[in-house]
Formats: sequence, structure tokens, C-alpha cells
Amino acid sequence: MTLFLLAIVFRVFSIQHTEGDKYRKLSTELTIRQDTIYANKGNVYAADGNLLATSMSKFTIRMDVVAVDSEIFEKNIVALSKSLSGMFGRTSYYYQNKLRTAKKRRNRYLLIARNVGYTDYLKIKDFPIFNRGVYSGGFIAEHKTVRAHPIGKIAARTIGYADFRGEAGIEGAFADYMQGVNGLRWKQKIAKNQWKPINDVNEKEPIDGHDIITTIDVNIQDITHHALLDKLKFFEAEHGSAVVMETATGEIKAISNLGRDSNGGYYEKRNYAVWESHEPGSTFKLASLMVALDDKVIDTSTIVDTEKGRIYVNNRKVEDSHHGGYGKISVARVLEVSSNVGVVKVIQKYYDKNPQRFYDKIAEYGFTKPIGFQIQGEGKPYVPSPKDDSWSKISLEWMSWGYGISVTPMQTLMFYNAVANNGVMVKPRFVKELRREDKVEKVFETEVVNPKIASDETLSKLRKVLENVVVKGTGKSIYSSNFSMAGKSGTAKKYIPRTKNSKGEWEGGFYSSQRYVASFAGFFPADNPKYSCIVVIHDPKKKKGYYGATVAGPVFKEIAQKIYTTTPIDNQSVDDKIEFAAIDEKYLNFDKELNKEYQEVPDVRGMSGMDALALLENIGLKVQFTGVGKVKSQSLSKGEKLIKGRTIILKLS
Repeated sequence: MTLFLLAIVFRVFSIQHTEGDKYRKLSTELTIRQDTIYANKGNVYAADGNLLATSMSKFTIRMDVVAVDSEIFEKNIVALSKSLSGMFGRTSYYYQNKLRTAKKRRNRYLLIARNVGYTDYLKIKDFPIFNRGVYSGGFIAEHKTVRAHPIGKIAARTIGYADFRGEAGIEGAFADYMQGVNGLRWKQKIAKNQWKPINDVNEKEPIDGHDIITTIDVNIQDITHHALLDKLKFFEAEHGSAVVMETATGEIKAISNLGRDSNGGYYEKRNYAVWESHEPGSTFKLASLMVALDDKVIDTSTIVDTEKGRIYVNNRKVEDSHHGGYGKISVARVLEVSSNVGVVKVIQKYYDKNPQRFYDKIAEYGFTKPIGFQIQGEGKPYVPSPKDDSWSKISLEWMSWGYGISVTPMQTLMFYNAVANNGVMVKPRFVKELRREDKVEKVFETEVVNPKIASDETLSKLRKVLENVVVKGTGKSIYSSNFSMAGKSGTAKKYIPRTKNSKGEWEGGFYSSQRYVASFAGFFPADNPKYSCIVVIHDPKKKKGYYGATVAGPVFKEIAQKIYTTTPIDNQSVDDKIEFAAIDEKYLNFDKELNKEYQEVPDVRGMSGMDALALLENIGLKVQFTGVGKVKSQSLSKGEKLIKGRTIILKLS
């Protein structure tokens, strides 16, 4: 007993003094911990305050069927199944069978539902059996935070993400700003394996991430998205993009990028406007003729002999789309009718002996290097230089009408915007400011890339010619007497690269006569531009149309027209004598609808969401709706008896 007592004393002394520090540290590690308080990630907002992206809680609901007492299970399974049926839409029998099978197989991790919102999570938590908690009710809820886009997938590629997929778009570019700084708090372990804070305050308070205020206007974005989508569907095109830019500031008000999926639908597949570098075709002719006009080697009245619409340059054919050519026409008319022969002859005559001069001017217009966006993935342009080994005897001539070069839609838009902006080339931008707790911490000002790309005289003449393109040139099919537009269409054959097929045989290496890129770039109003816009559509079905004015032009017109009628434009130049007959009739009819006495529920399908909301609330119904755009469906059927105070649910397109 004495020896045993001495051993105990020795061990106590050893633990207390010799190994004391070790065990005190171990005790602290087991009973005290430092918890991370995660900062909230910043939100992404449109310029008008609409929420474009935010963090939301989502829950995966599972069940440990084994944890539930058999008597309680049998007593409440029907009630639980009915509750789940009411929440998720499947039959009560389906859930009863699923739960009984899981009970029989002793499933401790049965999946009930994924991606459940917080409100539904609280409801499910109170369902029969589940309301008994984790240990006796088997209720398991796995929480995760996901990024949600409240207005849908519109402009999703530009808004972007910063997660396991990488860093793309605005969220990727500003990930460090949006993440914030996590906080810290010490907690101590208490009974029942619970942890409580040691102090009343956090050791380090979390700092929430910056909110991003973008330049996107939700109304213009909605207009642009649907205008592009409609034409992509009609022409069964492979993909396309459309961008609207505010002329003076360079703010991108709308950007839509839609690619076709395997089922024939369209979604934001890639940011084609920023990423895709392609041969622009005839939209580049404006730059070519600007070089010659600004160098004063020609004037818009200079006569060019386009002959019979076909010439050869070093045994390579240059041909106009108009059979038989245009004969002798002015330089202005060359651009209006988009004569390939006319442009090539002008540039060949004045720059064949000094191609470097032509190249240097094109470089000043911003075509030879990337714009330099903050968002990743910008495409690299290709414009051959006379100093390059790849320069050939036809490089200059082919460049002049938009072939043999490769530029992005954003570069072309930046150039056309400079023409509209009195020669001031501004950098396109997607972000206005960074805010934290409603305090502006950083403002992104307009960045001038080139203060003057050409003389006022040259710019004035070209703006008038671009207006005439729409009035009496290749773009006359989109002309409207109600509002003015200026722009240039482009139609380019797609080059099929030389590659090996599955059999090891070489294919391609030529320009296709079946695949085209249709585009239209311009600005509006023509005489006092507020916005510039570009539309590019790849691989439309040839039998339905492939010319830029036919495929891309109508998208440009619809965007311009709807912005005119829904968005105030300062100093808009419109003749007071012009009557907007179609618009006036529309609003008169809508006014009649509002003041009409209704006994039955009207059919509002096809109406704009805001119009339908005003009409239905005016006749005494409560309205709930999801989505944006036009009304796709309504919960109360047309002709159903009108009972004031009832709720009607609208689904918008």
C-alpha cells in the first residue's frame, strides 16, 4: 500500500510539474477553440439598384430513419408523407413507400430534397417526425451557401462566378474585393458537447465583402437579351452576341451572349462579345475609308469605278454581292452599298506602296491589341503588319474589306462608339463603383483610350454616310421614320481551318460558301448619339438568310426602337411632326383596357409584365409574378368569373 501510495504521489507530481505544460495545452485544445466567423460575400447590383447576384442559403434535407422509434414512425408516417407531398409535388403514396423501404433497409442517410430555400427549410423542420429533432426525429439538414441570380440567367457570363469552376466575369475579376475578411471568436466546450462564446464580443469582427455596382441597366438588358434570342431561334443560328454601350461614358448597359445547346435551346454559353475574335467583314470598311478620308487622299464625293463588280488582286477574286456591280459611284456610296471592289480599289491605290501607314492608323483605332478588361478571357486580335513574315501581296487589300484579320465584337463596338462620340475613344467598362455598407469606396471613371481618332470633318462626313446606310443603303430594310439610326452591316464567310478528320484525312483550309457571320454595328439617335450597339450572329441557316442587314440588322433595330420607347434619352432628336402611330394606338388600347368594366378574368398572356400588373390590380385582383419580360402563363384562366381579392400568379418569359 505504501509503494502504491508513493507511485500515485510521484505520478501526480509528474503530471502537475514535469508534464504540466503538455497536459494544460492538451486540455485547452480539447475544451477551447477558435471559431471562424465567415464574412458575407458582396452582392452584384445593376446600375438602377436591381440585384443581379447574391448569396443564398440552400439546404439538402436527409433523414436517419433508424433513429426514429418504430411506434412513432408508424403513427406519423402518413402525416409526414402528406406534408412532403404538399411541399414537393409527388404523391403521398410515393413518400410512404420511400420511407418504409428506407426503414426496412435501415437507411441512415435518406435523401429527401436538394436545394431547399431557407423558408421551406423552416417549414420542413416542423413536419411530423422531423419536429422531434436530429436524435429522435432523424432530421438532417446540410447547409450550403450558393450564388443566386434573382433576375435569372440573363448576362450570367458577364456577371460571372468565383468558385470551383474558376474565376469568370465580374465576380471573378473582383473576387478579392467581394470575399471580405473573416472574423474570429473564442468558444469553450460545455455540457452535452455544446460550445459557448467565452467573451461577449468577437475577438475579431468580420468585415463583409464589397458590393459591386455594375453599369448594366436591367430594362435595356432584358430588351437586348430577348431581341437576340428571338432572331437566333428564327435563323437557327449557332451562337450570337449583342452589346449596348453608352456613348459618352463607355458604360455597358446590356450584354447578351447566347449559344445553342444540343436540344436547340439557347443559354449563356460563353462571353462571345469579349472572348471571340473573328473576321469582321464589311463592318471593318468604315475603318478603312476613315484612314483614307483622314489622310485627305479622298473625299466622300471621290468617284470610284467598281467596274462590273469583280476584280482580281494577284489572281485572287474580289466580288460585290450585287451582280453586275455598281459602275462608277462616290466613296460615300461605296460604303452605303458596301462595295467590296470599291473599298479595295481605294486602299490599293493610295496605300499599296505604303501599307505601314495604313496599319499604323488601324492600330490607332484600337484593333491591333486587346482592350484590357478586368474580366478574364478577352480574345486576342490579329491584324497582320507589313513587318510580319505572314504579310503577303494581298494582305492590305484583304484587310481593307474585313478579311485576313480577326477582332472581337467589343473592339468593333469601341471603334463605332468613338465615331459616334466625336472621335473620343473610351474604354468599355462593366463596373461603376465598389461599395461597403452603402458607402462608396471606389469609383471607376470613364477611361479615354484615344482622345481623337480622326478630324471633326472626317467624323462628320462618316456619321452622315452611316445614317444613309440605313436610309438608302444596305441597311434600308431596318429604316424607320419614327427614330433615327446609323450603322453598317457586315457579312463574312467563315474560314474553315485545315484539320485532320477521324480517318486521318486533311479537311478545311478554305472559306465556306454555306457558313457565315452576320453583324451590324452602329449608334442611335443618328445626329446626337446616346447609345452604340453591335450585334454578331454566327452560322445562321443560309436558306433563311445570312446577310448582316437581314439577320443582325433587325436585332439592332428592335433594341434601338424599344430603348426609344421605354428609356428616356436626353436631347433625343425627333421631329415633332412625326406621329408614333403604332405606339399611340398601343397606349390608347391599353388605356381602354384599364377603364373597361370586367366581369371575367382577362387574358393577359403576351402582355408585358408591368402592363399586366397594372391591368389586373386595377380590376381588383392580387398579383404575384416570377421572371421578367412578357406574360407566359396565368394561374386564373381567361373567362373565369372575376372575384375581387383573389390572387393570380403570372409567369413571365
